[in-house]
Amino acid sequence: MYNIKENLHKVLADLPEGVRLVAVSKFHPVEELMAAYEEGQRIFGESHEQELKLKHQALPDDIEWHFIGHLQTNKVKYIAPYISMIDAVDSMKLLREINKQAQKNNRVIKVLLELHIAEEETKYGLTLDACRELLEAGEWRELKNVQICGLMMMASYVDDQEQIRQEMMMAANFYDEVKTRFFADDVHFCERSWGMSHDYPIAVQCHSTMVRVGTTIFGPRVY
Repeated sequence: MYNIKENLHKVLADLPEGVRLVAVSKFHPVEELMAAYEEGQRIFGESHEQELKLKHQALPDDIEWHFIGHLQTNKVKYIAPYISMIDAVDSMKLLREINKQAQKNNRVIKVLLELHIAEEETKYGLTLDACRELLEAGEWRELKNVQICGLMMMASYVDDQEQIRQEMMMAANFYDEVKTRFFADDVHFCERSWGMSHDYPIAVQCHSTMVRVGTTIFGPRVY
């Protein structure tokens, strides 16, 4: 087993105050999550509803579970009772469904809007224009059981650090625009979520408040 304890503390040592770690634990067994939990880690990221359900049942109640993958609307009802944050919302349709299922569970669910900035077609997310349009339309303001807490994006998976930096700064600048235009008085809209195992040190320099790190902590995924 990877030295999870040592790896976790190395990552945490790299993060300045105000930047939180989402430990990406998908495809890793409960024992490995527990090793991180015992070192104080409380936020874990999963992207498969059934795997998440089993881990939620097996692990302590004070864990904050983040759904970090592409979420289909028909899966929302399964995670709505307990999910802390849905990190990758990319449509008004999905927002409506999250609101509906949160209401049924008498909860307010936190979400991040996912931006598509990287030039890779495999990435999901809203273009900057589509995100503007969604916010300008204003329907989201009627959703009382959803709280939009910020933006997330994944930079291109490349070695070119300058390209990664440019993409992240594009997201950071867009965050400033959106915050000013739509969320100026909303203290909950405060998250800038970018940075993964290969690029989180750059993300920290590009105003990220939340990084998603898996492989660096847990090692290669166990399929």
